[in-house]
Amino acid sequence: MGKSKTKNQKKARVEADHVAEEAYTTVPHSFVFHRGQVGKNVGQLIQDMRTVMQPYTAESLKVRKKNVLKDFVAMAGPLGVTHFMIFSKSESSVNMRLARLPKGPTLSFRVLKYSLIKDVVSSQKKHRMHEQQFTHHPLIILSNFGVDGMHIKLMSTMFQNMFPSINVQKVNLNNIKRCVLFTYDPTSQEIQFRHYSLKVVPVGMSRGVKKLMQEKFPNMSKFEDISELLIKGTNLSESEAEPDGEENITELPQVYSGRGNIASQKSAVRLTEIGPRMTLQLIKIQEGMSDGNVLYHSSISKTEEEIQEILKRKEAQLKEKEGRRKQQEQNVATKKEQRAEHKKKSLEGIKRKHSEAEKDSEVEDPGMEDGQAADAESDDDEEYYRQAVGEEPDEDMFPRAKKRKLHPGTSSKEFKSPKKKRPPGQHGDKPGKDPKGKRWKKSREGEKSFGQKKKPTGKAFGFKKHADRDNKFGGKKKFDANKNKDKSFKSKHPKGTSGFKKKGGERKQGFKQRKGKG
Repeated sequence: MGKSKTKNQKKARVEADHVAEEAYTTVPHSFVFHRGQVGKNVGQLIQDMRTVMQPYTAESLKVRKKNVLKDFVAMAGPLGVTHFMIFSKSESSVNMRLARLPKGPTLSFRVLKYSLIKDVVSSQKKHRMHEQQFTHHPLIILSNFGVDGMHIKLMSTMFQNMFPSINVQKVNLNNIKRCVLFTYDPTSQEIQFRHYSLKVVPVGMSRGVKKLMQEKFPNMSKFEDISELLIKGTNLSESEAEPDGEENITELPQVYSGRGNIASQKSAVRLTEIGPRMTLQLIKIQEGMSDGNVLYHSSISKTEEEIQEILKRKEAQLKEKEGRRKQQEQNVATKKEQRAEHKKKSLEGIKRKHSEAEKDSEVEDPGMEDGQAADAESDDDEEYYRQAVGEEPDEDMFPRAKKRKLHPGTSSKEFKSPKKKRPPGQHGDKPGKDPKGKRWKKSREGEKSFGQKKKPTGKAFGFKKHADRDNKFGGKKKFDANKNKDKSFKSKHPKGTSGFKKKGGERKQGFKQRKGKG
């Protein structure tokens, strides 16, 4: 196992991360995207420009048709984006806009010519481009931007601020692998954009020695001595090295990557174009994000009076816009108050409705007499059960019957159903009484006789008379122990006799009489 880090090492690591984070947030960041339909070639040009702006750009930024410029502005703040590079295409030309966030200005260019990275690379015999070149930002070079003119100074300032600044005293030369060149032509007013990769090689030695320094062994089959390789360096292709001159030879202040690049020694700086190329022409400069006053226009010039008139018209439009905004805020506040008042009234109505419903459930029906039950049907069932069985019903026997609060001193037996009146003595007579007694009455015309009336519901559940229960189930003779296979429940009496001793004869006799009637 490796040794654990000490406290000082952890503290130094945290400080380094903090410094790197602060440095990352202070450098400019950019979005490169398009507006509208641009086509395949312009889309590839956008990807190439994202490659140029690496690593401080959104390389995989996706744009949808419904996105508007305000969407990108809203996302730029949290992400720390400072510049927009927007491409668009019309019927006659390709246009490019450079915008500084959040309040502008915006520079509009016309792209006169452009070449993609694949076109530049395919035109070269040997190209130099690898991934390590894009881990650091490029070095920006401005040429011929010292011409007098407000628009020239503003344009050069915009180009400089698109890339991170370099401190000459602290810069590490090994981090500079690319450079971006902007060249301004005062006669044609065109800007040439180029993108190069940097390579530093030592000078003062033959090409054969350079081959050996690079661990590449040349073909020495035609040499008679090794000294010919060091002195002449013949039999080497001219494409392996470019001729060096005074314009590209310098003395290195630091050790640079590559064999032979030592500090305080002369080395040659060589540029290899990696693309893309663009030829730009400035059209106009506007305040804000393409919605402000026009500060400069290449083809349209206006007098002082026209400028003042435009400013007055712009001011009137801003005042009108501010008035509409205030009116809209007032309307929104009014609608909120109306919704709150309507909600309050609705809640009051719902509470009042619930309270009235509760009062109606507690108040007695005015159509009924005093002391009469509200739910007549449930009381009828309970009273009928009392008359038929002679006992009080259980609480859960009539679950749908709503219990009503009774006044003190009253009982449920006092309430009778006003709908169904039965003749007295029709039900509840004990068996064995004389049918000619006082409680027996003749049936009226149109009424069913006692024998034909259906038995009331619930009689089989609570009726406890032995004779009726035996008649209902067909007598005790049917409940013989032959059906039960358990030996403990078999009757010990001989066949033909009942297993029940109590009142067996009477039940048998009653069963025969009922059977004889049938």
